[in-house]
Amino acid sequence: MKSLQTRIYDLLEGSVENRAARICEIFIATVVVLNVIAIILESVHELHEAYADYFHVFDVVSVMIFTLEYILRVWSYGVKYQKGDGGAWRGRKEYIFSFYGFIDFFGTVPFYAQLLFPGLDLRFLRLFRLMRIFKLSRYNSALSDLIEAVKAERDSFASALFLLMITCLLFSSLIYIAEGHVQPEVFPSIPAAMKWYLLTIISGWGNADPETIIGVVLVVVTQVLAIALAAILTGVVATAYTTQVERREIMYETEIREALADGIVTEEESARLEVLKRQFGMSDEQVEAIARQVREEKGIKS
Repeated sequence: MKSLQTRIYDLLEGSVENRAARICEIFIATVVVLNVIAIILESVHELHEAYADYFHVFDVVSVMIFTLEYILRVWSYGVKYQKGDGGAWRGRKEYIFSFYGFIDFFGTVPFYAQLLFPGLDLRFLRLFRLMRIFKLSRYNSALSDLIEAVKAERDSFASALFLLMITCLLFSSLIYIAEGHVQPEVFPSIPAAMKWYLLTIISGWGNADPETIIGVVLVVVTQVLAIALAAILTGVVATAYTTQVERREIMYETEIREALADGIVTEEESARLEVLKRQFGMSDEQVEAIARQVREEKGIKS
């Protein structure tokens, strides 16, 4: 018989596939989405003035829900590790200092900060409230896949940033030499030229047009470099993301192979596969295709 702490852990983490866990996920996700919508609508002055009390009540109820969720997660994570592996404190510390732990914590901080310090800037607090949207990534692997893809290609990103730094220094110096005497108010120094360069790279226009031929050439080259850098980084991320998704499919296929090793899929193995399917964001068609391939290789009939 599972303890209450273990049941809550399974419920909140989706460690088991049952109706209660699914309802819990949908409920929390719905509250998060409604919160983000409320924050956006509250920024409209007319709506804020007309429905301020409703927004406040909804925020209070939401914070109570998120606070309860946070407390239950901290408490239930105590069962993640046995005493010999670090015990309750290890599990709780792992959650508190994890990405989702910080998101859950800072998602409720604005409310309590406003109670303790009424003079705080509400726009600043709204930024933290918007962080609640990241709670949704707990139920979808897209964000974690992207983060893992960026980590896997960190050397490529470092090379691209190094190239950006070199070109920034070079072209900023050249544009300062070419345009500094013509537009001293726009290019009074190399740091000011660096600002122009970065704006040109990011937005395509640095809020100033060159007046010399050399300046025009430098702008054209800078915009070509911007396109090239964007294409390189996009290609790197796209390739890494695809690789990460394929890696998850391989992991799922490995789990299926282990489950079918004896020709029988137990209830526990089926539940494990279902949890992985949801965590990896895989469709029924993908799962069925992988399962069919494994069965054919092993000569097992469906």
